[in-house]
Amino acid sequence: MTATLSAPLAAPAATQQPRVASIDLIRGAVMVLMAIDHVRVYSGLPAGGPEPGIFFTRWVTHFCAPAFIFLAGTSAFFYGRKHTDLSRYLLIRGAWLVLLELTVVRVAWTFNFNFAQYELAGVIWVIGWCMILLAGLVKLPLPAVGTLGLAIIAGHNLMDPHLGALIQSLPESPISGLWKILYVGFFAGPVRLGPNGPNLMVLYSIVPWIGVMAAGYAFGRILTLEPERRNRICLGLGLGAIGLFLILRGFNLYGDPRPWTAAPQGPNGPPPMPALLRFLNTNKYPASFLFLLMTLGPTIALIPLLERAGGPVARWLSVFGRVPFFYYLLHIPLIHALALVVSKVRNGEVSPWLFTNHPMGNPPPPEGYTWSLGLLYGVWAVAVVLLYFACRRLADLKARRSDWWLRYI
Repeated sequence: MTATLSAPLAAPAATQQPRVASIDLIRGAVMVLMAIDHVRVYSGLPAGGPEPGIFFTRWVTHFCAPAFIFLAGTSAFFYGRKHTDLSRYLLIRGAWLVLLELTVVRVAWTFNFNFAQYELAGVIWVIGWCMILLAGLVKLPLPAVGTLGLAIIAGHNLMDPHLGALIQSLPESPISGLWKILYVGFFAGPVRLGPNGPNLMVLYSIVPWIGVMAAGYAFGRILTLEPERRNRICLGLGLGAIGLFLILRGFNLYGDPRPWTAAPQGPNGPPPMPALLRFLNTNKYPASFLFLLMTLGPTIALIPLLERAGGPVARWLSVFGRVPFFYYLLHIPLIHALALVVSKVRNGEVSPWLFTNHPMGNPPPPEGYTWSLGLLYGVWAVAVVLLYFACRRLADLKARRSDWWLRYI
């Protein structure tokens, strides 16, 4: 996702350590999974449920943003072990990502230039702002950064009982835009930047993601331990998070604004979901404590299990994991272009709907447009194969050279 994600996971020369191979594998895997949901954006299929096939097509991609942001913090830790300019680097990198989100990435999503009406604060936006904030946090002792990160992750759902009243009060609040950017997100409407726009749709609020990045930064220290101890801690942390999720979610004790045992929706609400799907349907915007336990727990537990993974699939995933930001910049316009081709082949024309404000400012798809799940996964497979060759070339180039500009892609 970012250049810091592709920074070498190594200690200073005096205590050189081997690269943690499982990190590249996890990054590569979540990049590939992410593309499923971004193909779904142009398929016209809903974002989850109530059918299991559609639900899990969306659910499996929930692991992507937590892993991206957590490992961005981890990579910042390792960058700081090799360089003395960590804060400056994070400031520049973060500002660069915010700029790209509002320009290049925005055009890739929409294929239109109507900036006055629509801007999207997506995952690249929030990674950028979290890096800017982390640039200050890294001045603190490492335990303090980790403790603060965990406190934000675990404690922000204390706001749940007050969110309804807060959202209702925002139209009258002079700092409503700040609330939306920090925590509330798009549920209270867009942030209006002037009477005539643009309108900023906040998909990813800064809280709790700054906590995830700060925790990932502190987690880097665990990866410097000798392999046996490191793997034991990772497995314990990951399984512990999964166990805590099962307990808190199972008994609806804390950590998500929507209890899974709530009665299914009536005829005027969304279609009812089976109990298992309701149990897994935790809140992503803003990401709840249970959502983060559900996704980060397995991610951390996989680190020791993937450490010795080999074979062609592992090599493919590692290529994507070494150049994740480059992959991200390429995959959205590629998927969008493939959707134009599909529309032309299936409907005899390129649907104007594909030039509206995706992924969250667009109207419903036109009648007869929506794809099947099989077509969605077929387009996803084509996109991943095409992306592999471009990513492999850049990964090979970065392995041979250390030009300054390679740190920015």
